[in-house]
Amino acid sequence: MIGVAADTNIYISALIFAGLPSQFLLAAEDARIHLFISEPIRLELRRILQTKFSWSNDRVNEAMLQLESCRELVRPIEMLDVIKEDPDDNRVLECAVAAGARFIISGDNDLLRLGQFRNIRILKVADFMKLITPP
Repeated sequence: MIGVAADTNIYISALIFAGLPSQFLLAAEDARIHLFISEPIRLELRRILQTKFSWSNDRVNEAMLQLESCRELVRPIEMLDVIKEDPDDNRVLECAVAAGARFIISGDNDLLRLGQFRNIRILKVADFMKLITPP
């Protein structure tokens, strides 16, 4: 199974806007991919849902519970400082490295600009879905 880490924006898009990010999460629920997340990404997701989208604690807790079934929590041991423009993006790299992921899925230009980090390919969700979805 393909190991994958996702940026917070992918989770946000899946929960709020649907489309390809939702299909990405369905691939994790269907065990077509192995999705990894770290505590810093979980906390950022929780914070953004509450502050930017005004979700209540109950609604956030429900969403987090829904996501629990399709991802594995990893604990990064290496602190990275690769992306200076947005240090939060380094948390995604740390998660992927700790998990031994093959891919990072993101819509963030700073991450996408890297293209690859330590043999971990960084792709947009649309490009990744083409790789895992049969024609």
